[in-house]
Amino acid sequence: MRGGAVWGREPRSPFPAAVTIIARKNSGRDNTLYVMMAQLLRSRLINAAVIRNRMNMLPSLGVVRNRMMSTQKSPKKMREYYRRLNLEEGCSADDVRESFRKLAKQYHPDSGSPTADSATFIKIEEAYREVRSHVMQQTSARQKEIEDEEDEEENSKYKAPQHRHYLSFEGIGFGTPSQREKQYRQFRADRAAEQVLEYQKQKLHSQYFPEGLTVKDVRHSKEQKITQAIERLVEDLIQESMARGDFDNLSGKGKPLQKFSGCSYIDPMTHNLNRILIDNGYQPEWILMQKEIKDTIDQLRESIVVSRKKLGNPMTPTEQNSGTKFVSSFGKTSEN
Repeated sequence: MRGGAVWGREPRSPFPAAVTIIARKNSGRDNTLYVMMAQLLRSRLINAAVIRNRMNMLPSLGVVRNRMMSTQKSPKKMREYYRRLNLEEGCSADDVRESFRKLAKQYHPDSGSPTADSATFIKIEEAYREVRSHVMQQTSARQKEIEDEEDEEENSKYKAPQHRHYLSFEGIGFGTPSQREKQYRQFRADRAAEQVLEYQKQKLHSQYFPEGLTVKDVRHSKEQKITQAIERLVEDLIQESMARGDFDNLSGKGKPLQKFSGCSYIDPMTHNLNRILIDNGYQPEWILMQKEIKDTIDQLRESIVVSRKKLGNPMTPTEQNSGTKFVSSFGKTSEN
């Protein structure tokens, strides 16, 4: 019979004999003890099963740890791999491939090169794999650092404000409820003033330009002015203010505008800037040189006239000699 039972015998209990005896003695009087002992044995069986599973997992964890330690090469070993490829740490993946390609042409057994050696090529190929893996890990680590920095920058850039926003008072203002209420009142007053100005503008527009064309936008239900009504309205208001004398207190009233004379290709802004510089005593270098040259020419002309007046007309041989010397000295002075 299944379940381990035999005819004429009582089925074997999964619990120890002492527990079974205690349960039989107390079966009619107290079932609480039986339930407690069953729960205790169940928890111990579960703990034993968990411990057995953990013990079975230890060999696999040791294999994983050994594999991880085998994949992590020591710095000395990595320097040896870089030395085999004639590379320095920090090179790119393209440099690694280029170096391996050159060394493969020299040491590959099928390359036909006089330096071909299978053992050396195996070492070079091993170094190529390790260095390429190392470079890819460094590149991915740098890329991850850059992405983390960008994420931090974005998070700090789009960080929500510290103060709370409320949906009451149409979402206007921030701070305490009393402060928000005061700000909302100011907002309503400003909005009312804008509405009054808009109404006055529309009233003046309908008064002065009743024939102005308008186009009704069905989507927004607003009038779009297709004429220069606003500009005309402003011009009329300015003319009315001038007629009332509102601009009489302005300086320069009734005086003509001051126009500058000179080169017609210079705009007024450049002319005004130059005028400001001149008034402050600034002069460009070429202007100073031109003034110095002009003053020198005037002085030389005066000296020539004074020297000629000292000589007679017609000049004697002595005066001619003195005149010739003066002219030669004048040439030297002009050269200097």
